[in-house]
Amino acid sequence: MVYTQALVFGNGITVFSEEDRIVEFMRKFLLQITSGNKKSIPDRSLENSCEFIEDIKSSSVEWLDSRSNMEDCVEEALQLELAKQIELCLANAKTSRLQCQELLLPRRLTGRVARDIMVSSADEPCGLRGAIVQVLLETKGTLEPLGSIAPDRSVTPTFELTVVFKSDPDSWAALKSLFAADKVLKIRPGYRLVKRKLYSSASPVIHDFD
Repeated sequence: MVYTQALVFGNGITVFSEEDRIVEFMRKFLLQITSGNKKSIPDRSLENSCEFIEDIKSSSVEWLDSRSNMEDCVEEALQLELAKQIELCLANAKTSRLQCQELLLPRRLTGRVARDIMVSSADEPCGLRGAIVQVLLETKGTLEPLGSIAPDRSVTPTFELTVVFKSDPDSWAALKSLFAADKVLKIRPGYRLVKRKLYSSASPVIHDFD
């Protein structure tokens, strides 16, 4: 298993299209997701991403009738932005709530989580825009809240998605001996995703991913 530090994503996505309007849409969108303030969680960036998808879907241009490939590219870009939000949430909690100097997580873990969040949001009326995402860490038998993400603050959330990362206690002793002065926290590849309807008596839906 390859691990990486919980750092801010700096990658953009380039999407090619034959239509000038789509090129302009994507240029503005990519500018939004790559120019955010990396010291805080830029909720507005993800909100703009969601609004961008709604603009694409509501367009009346005839050639958008065959837009499936383009929408796939947009969904991929939105997934990247969501993964970046999760990374920022972990990075901000590193020295505050977690009080550690190094936070190690498996490579592509946040991308997997972002993908599963989007899958869980797909059957909702407003999709990801109607979600509130809570990020927690399970460590030593307790749940530590790390932060929350509101994809679109203009939409009243109708469901809550809770991501529960899990610390790896087995690695703590070895890491502690390597870093005498710094505290290192390692996160497992597996995580839990809990979906709860906010205005419904339905039971939460729990998925455990390895």
